[in-house]
Amino acid sequence: MRHLKMSLVTTLMIMIMVAISAAYAEETTTAGSASVDIMSNYVWRGQKLSNASVVQPSVGITYGGFGANLWANYDTDTNEHNETDLTLDYSFPVDKLSFDIGYIYYALDGADDTQEVYLAVSYDVLLSPTLTVYYDFDQGDGAFIVASIGHSFELTDTVGLNLGASGSYNGKNAVMGTDSGGDEFSGFYNGELSASVGVQLTKALSIEPKIAYSFPLSSDAKNAIKKISDDGDKDIFYGGVNLALSF
Repeated sequence: MRHLKMSLVTTLMIMIMVAISAAYAEETTTAGSASVDIMSNYVWRGQKLSNASVVQPSVGITYGGFGANLWANYDTDTNEHNETDLTLDYSFPVDKLSFDIGYIYYALDGADDTQEVYLAVSYDVLLSPTLTVYYDFDQGDGAFIVASIGHSFELTDTVGLNLGASGSYNGKNAVMGTDSGGDEFSGFYNGELSASVGVQLTKALSIEPKIAYSFPLSSDAKNAIKKISDDGDKDIFYGGVNLALSF
């Protein structure tokens, strides 16, 4: 575990140095965004964390490649705002590769707050394959890896169909639950298939209905997801709609 931590820290330091160098070479622009998701359930990495619909507002700002975002979750069943996440990141391209490095603080009600750093790499080819490595250096003390692909089809000038698929791997991250023996585990975690239709209402305003299906990829993950999920579900079909404003 110590070698993993040192490798991640070294990688992040190298990426930050490259990012800072790139920042001086590019023209700086500022943009903002605000959005809200109304979802049938709160589903995170295959875990069903609510038994009713949720409202998830988000607001963000970017300056060049740097970005900051605040995201929150409101549970309509308990009538409680139970989570606020702060994300800080920097993204930059290198030829056909795109890199994104960042930090997430999870402020939780009813559970201990935790923190992650992450590194995402995507390749500009068909299906845009992306690999993201998260490392929880707080409560989880472990890694979580997501590999994903996706493609968008332009149906009209203002309507697009977006399809995606992902698979994940848990690296003894305690936040992701335990196996049947109550131990942290390493192994495949969850797969997810998703589809959405993005509609550009105006230059700044868009709406996007979406659906997704998440399922465990191993017996250990099945056990962990059933224990954590609000009503013991392991296979989860959910959906909702996103309304977004850019400025």
